[in-house]
Amino acid sequence: MKRVRLIISYDGTNYCGWQIQINGITVEEVINRELSSLLGEDVAVIGASRTDSGVHAVGNVAVFDTETKIPAEKISFALNQRLPDDIRIQKSEEVSEDFHPRYCDSTKTYEYKILNRKFPDPLNRLYTHFVYMPLDVQKMKEAAEYIVGEHDFASFCSSGSQVKTTTRTVYNLDITKDDDIIKIKISGNGFLYNMVRIIVGTLLKVGLGIYPPEHVKEIIEAKDRYTAGPKAPAKGLTLVGIEYEKNSLTR
Repeated sequence: MKRVRLIISYDGTNYCGWQIQINGITVEEVINRELSSLLGEDVAVIGASRTDSGVHAVGNVAVFDTETKIPAEKISFALNQRLPDDIRIQKSEEVSEDFHPRYCDSTKTYEYKILNRKFPDPLNRLYTHFVYMPLDVQKMKEAAEYIVGEHDFASFCSSGSQVKTTTRTVYNLDITKDDDIIKIKISGNGFLYNMVRIIVGTLLKVGLGIYPPEHVKEIIEAKDRYTAGPKAPAKGLTLVGIEYEKNSLTR
């Protein structure tokens, strides 16, 4: 028996998120089906991040255990021949049997894209959130400074989340603008249910002049979801990658 780690990229447009559910097809379901067929075993992957419906990924991580004699690094090539065009394995490798993608210490990085212009762009419609009113990026950057660090992010967590603590650490939150695309890139040791999308929705209110930048500090201190901005649409969000401590991967 060996444990294999997969680095997975996907366009989330046509999927009901990562995790298997009864109301539609998911990325996890497709990977399980094709892996089981390829290896001749009943395979169930364990994913690192349960991305929502419509959210994309460049570097999600999953592991599975297998008896196959196929070298771990070759599984990616074989599996990609079976997967649909909107899901691709970027890397497969053997890892330690006790490596768990959700419980090993890691840094997750997400990126949210906003198209800020007068009219929509059809070529960006699946991967950006369109906002026609001008956004003040400088004020959004000022507001972002309050989010960086260790905080109780209860105000930025959707109801229905079952976690022991809502305290998380945001290492970096960078906002850049290139022409009419605004990118919000955030890294941390973990994120609550819909946390990134609620942060983005709150920053949008700052950019529109509805909230002053310093109001974000008050929102964090309130620890109340109703004080924060709305949840930004899923299609603008991409899981960029997950970095683990090297010793957690060693066989």
